[in-house]
Parts: sequence; structure tokens; C-alpha cells
Amino acid sequence: MRRDVFQAIADPTRREIINLIAHEQMNLNAIADKFDVSRPAISQHIKILIECGLIGVTKQGRERYCEVKAAPLREVAQWVEQYRQLWEEKFSRLDGLLAVMKAAENKDTPATTKKKTK
Repeated sequence: MRRDVFQAIADPTRREIINLIAHEQMNLNAIADKFDVSRPAISQHIKILIECGLIGVTKQGRERYCEVKAAPLREVAQWVEQYRQLWEEKFSRLDGLLAVMKAAENKDTPATTKKKTK
């Protein structure tokens, strides 16, 4: 069963595994040692990440090392980008509105206020 990359990154443990091995290849035991969950649970997370194409596993002697394959994350980046642009446009319009409101407020407020003295 081919899983979707969004399923892979939906879980915080899998995101942390990606983050760990993005910096350096790690063997399965080293990855499992970083988490307070069982090794079978980490193996299941690794399996899902492999199915999504986000990590690759190479065998070196008796050890299996995981490395990030970041290409599938482009799909996530493209999906997020459309919303980033949308929110930037909304914030730009809001900035414009706030500038107009501030200018109107400054226009209505006297430049100097006189203090009354007794």
C-alpha cells in the first residue's frame, strides 16, 4: 500500500525521525534510542516513512541506516505555498486598512493638547 506523504508528516514522531536523520544517517537502534516508545513502534513509523518515499534504508554490514529522501516533501511545500501567498495577501490588505485607520485617527486628534493650569 502506497501511503501519502501527508500521512507521514501528520505524526509528530515521524516528523522528529525525519528531522533526526536529515542531519545525518542513523541506524535503526540509534533512532529508537531517541524516543520513549518501543522499538517495534519506531519500526512501524520507519515503515510508513519508507512507504511514503521520505526515507531510504541502506544496509551496511549488519546495520540498517536510514537517510532522508526529501523530494516527496516538495508536494507538501507546494501545497503550503498556496496558503502562504493567500495569507500574505490578506495581511497586506489588513496592513493597508490599519494604515488608513491610523491616518484617519491622527487627522481627527489635535496635534497638541493644552493643559489647564489653576
